[in-house]
Amino acid sequence: MNIIEKFFAKYPEEKIIRWFKQICLAEAISWLFLFSAMIWIRYERDEFLPTLYIIIVGNIHGLFFTLYLLFLLPVRKIFRWDDEDTIFALLSAFFPFATIWIDKKLARSVRE
Repeated sequence: MNIIEKFFAKYPEEKIIRWFKQICLAEAISWLFLFSAMIWIRYERDEFLPTLYIIIVGNIHGLFFTLYLLFLLPVRKIFRWDDEDTIFALLSAFFPFATIWIDKKLARSVRE
């Protein structure tokens, strides 16, 4: 974790917060596209296009999911979350559109 803290130490807090907000939104949107890909692949299982679509969208969603988890560490320090808030934010990554709620409610209420 020391490596992550050293990496984010060179950026101002405002920039990290802005990136976190963008990642929360992008993770939720990519989940929506992944859900559409799962529905499409269910109906056209043997076609090439749905398979390609789910591979691409799945990788993009995985990238945003990983970025969200990486950004939780510096954001925890910035917003001064306790362990309960951090675990709640961590678990919200596994539920659809919950990252937007974390951005809107938890991050804003603790900061103000």
